[in-house]
Amino acid sequence: MTSNQDTMFFISPSVPNEPLNTLFAAAWEKHIQTDFQPVLRHSLLYITAYADDRLVGFVNMAWDGGVHAFLLDTTVHSDFQRRGIGRQLVRAAIAAARTRGIEWVHVDYEPHLEVFYRACGFRSTEAGLLNLKE
Repeated sequence: MTSNQDTMFFISPSVPNEPLNTLFAAAWEKHIQTDFQPVLRHSLLYITAYADDRLVGFVNMAWDGGVHAFLLDTTVHSDFQRRGIGRQLVRAAIAAARTRGIEWVHVDYEPHLEVFYRACGFRSTEAGLLNLKE
């Protein structure tokens, strides 16, 4: 557990679907109600951010079972954005992954998020992507 002014960060706490869906609905325009529990059970770890008792941030760290992890779903409630919470979520996830033997952390992002992820220490690389729904 770490803190940032009035925000507390936790590594992989028990978190029900309701607050996660509320957070994602506030941050992502096209969010649909989701059962997050299967994803959380299979994650290497995830980080949550709370202001008082309210979930205001989340990031998931999936992995390949070896030395590669994948940063997913960096999310900060719209009322709490631009306060450094997202950057702290990512940094906390990276630090926790390092203690678990992870050597490489991958992240995919849209072009408008490049400045954010560069500030978190990521650099651009060549990669491929295949959308299986198309």
